[in-house]
Amino acid sequence: MRPQGPFCLVRSFQIEERSSTVTIRRVPLLFVSLIATVALVGAGCSSDSDADSSTTDTASPPAGSVAGVTVPDAFTALTLDTIGNSPLPFRGTDGKYHVAYDLQLTNATKVPASLDKIDVVDGADPTKIIASFSGSALIDPTCVFGDCNRLRDLPAGYIDSAAIPPQESRVLFIDFALDSPDQAPKAVLHHLYGTGAASPAFGAPGPIDYLTTPVAFSEQTVPVISPPVRGDNWIALNGCCEPGFPHRSSVMSVNGKLNNSQRFAIDWKRTNDQGEFYTGDKTSNESYVDYGTDILAVADATVVSILDGMEANAPGVLPASDPALAAKLTVENVDGNHVVLDLGDGVYAMYAHMISGSVTVEAGDKVTKGQVLGKLGNTGNANASHLHFQLMDGPSLLEADSLPYEFDGFDYEGQVAPQQIADSDNYLSGTFLQGKLPEGESRSNELPLNLAIVNFPQGE
Repeated sequence: MRPQGPFCLVRSFQIEERSSTVTIRRVPLLFVSLIATVALVGAGCSSDSDADSSTTDTASPPAGSVAGVTVPDAFTALTLDTIGNSPLPFRGTDGKYHVAYDLQLTNATKVPASLDKIDVVDGADPTKIIASFSGSALIDPTCVFGDCNRLRDLPAGYIDSAAIPPQESRVLFIDFALDSPDQAPKAVLHHLYGTGAASPAFGAPGPIDYLTTPVAFSEQTVPVISPPVRGDNWIALNGCCEPGFPHRSSVMSVNGKLNNSQRFAIDWKRTNDQGEFYTGDKTSNESYVDYGTDILAVADATVVSILDGMEANAPGVLPASDPALAAKLTVENVDGNHVVLDLGDGVYAMYAHMISGSVTVEAGDKVTKGQVLGKLGNTGNANASHLHFQLMDGPSLLEADSLPYEFDGFDYEGQVAPQQIADSDNYLSGTFLQGKLPEGESRSNELPLNLAIVNFPQGE
């Protein structure tokens, strides 16, 4: 089963409880402060008539407001709150500029509600629709990946209905692509359609239709880094951006909030030239093509923290799905042997699941781009060898928010079909390069999207 949390896996089953039944889903591996100054002028104020008083009120912008965006006053039965920081558009291997972020949707009344449609609109011109989600894009029990099931329960489980009972919350995954960065507005608003309480007096549910929750786009520069591994035939498993695969939907309740530090994480796994992830005994880690690969610093950096000494897992078994193994997992070791780097400017890199004894650095060390940090393994909560890699805005996997990034150079070689991954066993048996291009395409300043096939420079 696929538990919620900072877990890396190649594929799994998700088990969900609904009433008295258990459904098994097969799934592949985001104050208004009033300052009042009252001055009493004059010496020895003995009475109101003697006092010369003045009051100056200065109000800061309302919480959640965005400069240049006007939100019409309305009673909002369904409220929206952002999960994580402002979205940062990045360029993917499809040549488009992608935006991905998460929202918490709450029915703040005692009347049942539902979300039928949500439009993402330009904050400066709400008549301009940027993206729209309804129908199966919100709820589709028959769909396990792709353009579907963006509306989830907390923290991010599948649901069968767009109904939101009184005083309950949902998670809503938003993602869309733009042809050019010039198309990205400075901020967006969200136009909600559905049913719910029409006024503070509640009463019977009625239609709802209003604008809410401005979200400003980040003005941060997208980090550009070098690859964390070398060689050919790497597959970007569980990459961005549509829901259905970890890590896009790995929202967790941590440190008193909902958070997703893995929104743009990738599980890098390598095949041989025949497209096989392993040859020989599939129950042996040494049979896997990527096992033992050097893991590299993606930039000059400072080591923040490490963990080493965790022993390897048996391939094909996710520790969190085995009660005896799950009991040994903690917040500290769920990512196995790992390294966290401080790249500067508030950007941190996280590498997980290394081979025991292979970590070559200590906290406080200075490393240079391309330096070997350890070797790719199968430790922590993983069911197969791979490198879990991500950037984030803090040193803690739990507290930090995920950051998108781009690689400075690689060859794009095509795509693995999602259904192949969905249909494969827990060892990823079979061949997976059927979607490889006749000739690779040199790329720079792009982030490989989910299931991209990539050749990274071999280095010196």
